[in-house]
Order: sequence, then C-alpha cells, then structure tokens
Amino acid sequence: MLAAIAVIPSAPVLVPELAGTAADVAAELAPVRTAMLTAAAALPSRWIVVGTGPDTVRIGPDAVGTFAGYGVDLRVQLAPGATDALVELPLCALIAGWVRGLAAPGARAEVRVYRHDLDTDAAVAAGTALRAEIDAAPDAVGVLVVADGAATLTPSAPGGHDPDSVAVQSALDVALAAGDTAALARLGTGVVGRVAYQVLAGLGAPAEATELYRGAPYGVGYFAGVWRPAGWVPAAGGSAP
Repeated sequence: MLAAIAVIPSAPVLVPELAGTAADVAAELAPVRTAMLTAAAALPSRWIVVGTGPDTVRIGPDAVGTFAGYGVDLRVQLAPGATDALVELPLCALIAGWVRGLAAPGARAEVRVYRHDLDTDAAVAAGTALRAEIDAAPDAVGVLVVADGAATLTPSAPGGHDPDSVAVQSALDVALAAGDTAALARLGTGVVGRVAYQVLAGLGAPAEATELYRGAPYGVGYFAGVWRPAGWVPAAGGSAP
C-alpha cells in the first residue's frame, strides 16, 4: 500500500559535511535541508527510493556507502544495523541514506536506480510497474524520489547558463507542487532528474500535494514536497507536513 511520496533534491552540497564551513553556504542551504528532512519524515518505516544513475539497478537495505568520492568519508546506511561491506553507491542512494539517518533512523530503504537515458515511455512504465508492486505489498510503503531539476539556471550554474531553462524549471516546480503527472511526463532533457520525475509520474496522480521548498541555489533547481495518495490517513497524533 502506498502511504506517501516524498520528493527531495540530490546535490552533494546539501550535506553540511560536504559543503565546507562557509557561513553563507550554510545559511542559504538550511531551508532546503529542513524541507528535505520534513518530507522524508512523512514516510512510513519502509522506503523505496527512486533515483537515476548510469545503470538500472536495485540496492538492498543492508547497503552501506560513503561520500568519500565527493571529498569526505561520511558513511551512510540504508537501514539501522546494516551489515553489508562498504560499497560504491550512486548519489541518489547516498543522499537517501543521509536523509534517512537524520529524519527516520528506524526506517529501512531499498533503492531503485533507473538509467538516466531511459525514454519517457519506459520511465513512466517503470513507475506504473512500481506502483503495482507497492499496491500488492501488505505493509505501508513510502517512496522517496531523489532528483534535481535544471542545472543551467544562472551563469555560475554547474551545467553552464541556458536562459531557456528558467521556464523549464518553473514548469517543473509547478507540476511537482500540483501533483501534475501529465506535465512531468512531458519533461525534456534539460532536467537532470527527468527519469526519476517520470517514474514518479507513473506512480499516479496524488490526492494531495504539499510544497515544502522550491528554489535554485547556485543555479540548480531544487524542490521538496510530499504527495499523498487517495485514502491516506495521518498517523494518530500526527499531521501532514
């Protein structure tokens, strides 16, 4: 049963240990981090993480990885007491492990990495298949989508500057805020996390979508929010973000 979907960005700079000690960086990124943790905390204790990478792979919850490839040997795991030997994990899995450790230390996450060059039909079909798998599960399942938007929004952006990408990012933000799966399915190649967002589209339109953050620090589009399927009920004593 699908309980909730959390959408968060995937940039390494969002991890404080990787961002350096500059006070201005910490201040600018603090709202993004807060939104990421709030979104992830809305999920139940079983997570399926959706992200992109060079190959389509599944990563089990016992995986342990490190951000050493990004400059700091900060280790993360996908479940409490994970026992696997240290392995090289894609960025989406590392970010998921970092967020899990802060927002929901008791949660267990498995990761579905989809090739970053999947075409739209294949990505949406993958999301539809994943939704059928989740619906067949007897327990509550949360999906964590880890993806960035356009990386070309300002002259200092890591992908260079493409003025046309501003409109692309705006359309993406509006679609994520509204739960507009049709708009997500129309995304073009200018969106870094296109495939992950189109897998999200295949999961189906939500009954409710909540935006927690949108912005473009350093020229990269970040969005954080929560989608709720029809029939969701907040946990006793709790409330939706």
